[in-house]
Amino acid sequence: MYPELRIRILRFLCVGLCALSIVACSESQTETASLVVTDARVWTGDSARPWAEAVAVQGENIIAVGATAEIDRLIGPGTQLIDADGGMLVPGFIDAHVHFLDGGSTLASVQLRDAQSPGEFTRRIAEFAGGLEPGEWITGGVWDHTNWGGELPHRDWIDSVTPDIPVWVTRLDGHMGVANSLALELAGVDADTPDIEGGEIVRDDDGSPTGVLKDNAMRFVFDAIPEPTDRQLDANLEAAMQYVASNGVTSVHDMFDGTFDSWRGLDTYRRARASDSLITRIYALTPLKEWQKLVEDMAVHGSGDEWLRTGGVKGFMDGSLGSHTAAFLEPYADTPDDSGFLLDPVDDLRGWIKGADAAGLQLNVHAIGDMAIRSLLDIFDEAATENGSKDRRFRMEHAQHIHPADLPRFARQNVIASMQPYHAIDDGRWAEALIGKERAQTTYAFNSLLDSGARVAFGSDWYVAPASPLEGIYAAVTRRTLDGENPEGWVPSQKISVEEALRAYTYEAAFASFDEDRKGTIRPGMLADMVLIDRDLTVIAPEAIRDARVLKTIVGGRTVYSR
Repeated sequence: MYPELRIRILRFLCVGLCALSIVACSESQTETASLVVTDARVWTGDSARPWAEAVAVQGENIIAVGATAEIDRLIGPGTQLIDADGGMLVPGFIDAHVHFLDGGSTLASVQLRDAQSPGEFTRRIAEFAGGLEPGEWITGGVWDHTNWGGELPHRDWIDSVTPDIPVWVTRLDGHMGVANSLALELAGVDADTPDIEGGEIVRDDDGSPTGVLKDNAMRFVFDAIPEPTDRQLDANLEAAMQYVASNGVTSVHDMFDGTFDSWRGLDTYRRARASDSLITRIYALTPLKEWQKLVEDMAVHGSGDEWLRTGGVKGFMDGSLGSHTAAFLEPYADTPDDSGFLLDPVDDLRGWIKGADAAGLQLNVHAIGDMAIRSLLDIFDEAATENGSKDRRFRMEHAQHIHPADLPRFARQNVIASMQPYHAIDDGRWAEALIGKERAQTTYAFNSLLDSGARVAFGSDWYVAPASPLEGIYAAVTRRTLDGENPEGWVPSQKISVEEALRAYTYEAAFASFDEDRKGTIRPGMLADMVLIDRDLTVIAPEAIRDARVLKTIVGGRTVYSR
């Protein structure tokens, strides 16, 4: 039996038993709630009852949803009461695409995202290096060269301020970074280092490396960076959980981390689960190339539980738009000889995807450029045909720049578009300069995909973007770019409604991990994962959504964040 089918059958039985227990307790009138949230605008996400006033919880599960008078009857001496004071209560946000431990690490690293000039870039690195011992690495950074006009950073910018500190700071998309000379030396990269397929060593005119490495070429430095200790990984996890909880995120889909062995990350999560210290539910994906290792791991450990689960693999078709490594059918508008590239040979990708699918694993594959998207849809179609009909829920991560002819294929092939709306208002500042106005019309095509009947799940891509669903909802609803240059929205035809965005962050994200029978809606029998927001997002002006604040985050009936 396929692992995911087995999981779903067990969950169905658990939910059924939970519901029977609730009915029995209700009939004997002995049931009292451990937690009640009252005086709320409850957006349930449940079409049978979209709105309510109060919610009752017993243990980790929701036992009742309804009017205040109905729920008051479940209040007992030991019931914890939360008066929402008219705030909006929604299902716990599910971030369907994060790099969780790397995100936790970046919280404690140098902050370069908003550096506005090469001088500021250098100054921040110099200040951070001042607190380190010789030989300690600086990583993270997440810089954006469009902030200062588009010039890529150079090792010369930082060598003088970090003579004995290796530096490897990545662009905010995670598809290229810049190393100082010491880091390049430790990585063994010099003028004689050959180029690598699926990546690029950016070079000066004399052939020496500038320090910028793209996609697969980044592996040279990754291999040179010392492995973090278990203690460091545990601290990264704790920082990541606290951060996402403050943003109302109760579950994440972790796309494995690129700076260290992803299996170390899974071990970190398992340690936390064993000590009962998780406050975020994690769907941990492992590398597509190593799909057979996951099959072996699941034979030993199983697929997990409602706090930590495996069963999916993550692969890459191409890179990113901002790094000019996304694969397009036609060249970039600003570099006519460049169409980007695929990170691995198509035959390899096809073999990995078909093998993983046949083994019952869920496929989650990164594709950004229209050529990468088309190629992945073709491979998914081949795999589904060869391996037979089943509830496989193929996912395309990002699905950013779709050729119009391929839009209907998502719904037709039952491929979930796992997208990150914040990218639209970030990349929208400069994307047309790279791909032109015509291709931009189906970039981050939220509305077109929904109109076609496709499923769209939302996430953040944190650490690349903030893990803030409220900012993501604002982006999807307004499409106002961060520079303020598009007050009516960048490609406004792709705006969607608040409720469509909420659904993408809740039910659809739960569906994308086979969890919709336990997460993503507020109704009896579901996990008590909920978020209290200070205002009703559905009635305020769209531009005011970015001012909304998370007041409380509840996971399994326990408040894990409170403002």
